[in-house]
Amino acid sequence: MAPSSDNDTIAAIATPLGQAGIGMVRLSGPKSREIIQKLFQPQKTRLNLETHRLYLGRLLDPADRKAVDEVLVSFMQAPHSYTREDVVEINAHSGYALLSKILSLVLNAGARLAKPGEFTFRAFKNGRIELTQAEAVMDLINAKSEKGLVLAAQQLQGRFGVELEKLRHINLEILAQIEAAIDFSEDTGDDTSIGRSLADRIEQEMIAPIADMLAGFEQRKIWLEGVKTVILGRVNVGKSSLLNQLANEERAIVTPIPGTTRDIIETFIHIAGVPFRIMDTAGFRKAKGEVEKIGLRLTQTKTQEADLILLLIDQSRALHPLDLDLLANLDKNKTMLILNKTDLPTKINPEHLQQVAGHLPLLKISALTGAGLDMLRQTLLKRVVTKEDSAADITPLVPNLRHKIALEKAGRFFQGAVANLKTQLPPEIIALDLHAGSQALAEIIGETTPEHVLEQIFSQFCIGK
Repeated sequence: MAPSSDNDTIAAIATPLGQAGIGMVRLSGPKSREIIQKLFQPQKTRLNLETHRLYLGRLLDPADRKAVDEVLVSFMQAPHSYTREDVVEINAHSGYALLSKILSLVLNAGARLAKPGEFTFRAFKNGRIELTQAEAVMDLINAKSEKGLVLAAQQLQGRFGVELEKLRHINLEILAQIEAAIDFSEDTGDDTSIGRSLADRIEQEMIAPIADMLAGFEQRKIWLEGVKTVILGRVNVGKSSLLNQLANEERAIVTPIPGTTRDIIETFIHIAGVPFRIMDTAGFRKAKGEVEKIGLRLTQTKTQEADLILLLIDQSRALHPLDLDLLANLDKNKTMLILNKTDLPTKINPEHLQQVAGHLPLLKISALTGAGLDMLRQTLLKRVVTKEDSAADITPLVPNLRHKIALEKAGRFFQGAVANLKTQLPPEIIALDLHAGSQALAEIIGETTPEHVLEQIFSQFCIGK
């Protein structure tokens, strides 16, 4: 996000639009206090606007001085606010027309509309939070499970950033010794014990913690984003019926007509608290028309991105070449084979199926009657959650993909430094590796993060956050 002027006062609706009890319009910037004083008439005769207090009164339209709504106004004086700027929050009755009217009055009084994520960007820019905490705000909003909320809340408290700072401090200590060796090389002789000692320290105190952090990446995907689970198969095998059974509601249209589903239908379900993002896909067959071709291309894309694939085969019909093609080409490590329509007589030879399916996990269900669905849920859970994942003391250090890439880059530089220390390469080369590793860590917390990366991160936020 391109930096905005410090003189700008921004405003936005900070609550979802719609019918509700309360809605909020938020302002941040140097004119926040001035703007609210133009629009707000307190119940008491004088408005002093002390910081961190709520004031009851009426919001007036300056054009005719008529009341727009009865509101509660709070003022938070810089730097003791979310953005470390003057902040005003107007709590009104909710509703699209009313909140839009209030926002319009605020903008006419001297504010401008905030960009997506600009409040949090200002909190980051002004040193209120570092970048991993800013990202945790979005994780907190989007978390798909209770444990996801816990993980996001822990990251919002800054623990991840604290651990990164520890690594950078250790790196700085080691770098100081390396650079001392550069400055006083004639005094160090050919003693290799210091080099071995520094290599051991890098491995134990830097590379090992980074490996532990990277191990948390899969946990993050499960608890914060949900397990991407694609239901795959040819037309009319019961994919939409299975989706509806798992979701306990009619999410997908079910008809006897082949090819009813042409787009991706998604829903979130929870199994023992674990979120699964279930996707019903277009059935495989020779595409009839452009719409079906697009649907099949989307299916292929979602299949490549999936964490789990539920390959559904209709046991009441003989194996089709498309069934065999899917069995041959899908990733065996993330595919489960499910025979549907067990309420009907089978027409599949079990020996032939075992021969073509190999060691794929096999379950039998009836998406019509619900038979076998409990076993399917238990199996899904076992596939993605280990004892360590479900433990109460799950690690709070859960990097997202951006963090993961930067941590892997830092780890490679630190491993290079270890290898160079052990082979007694010149200290100048070792120092370069350590500097580069530190730079990669600094990118995570936002000290050296490129502008286009910041733009990408904060553009994912809603307006008003």
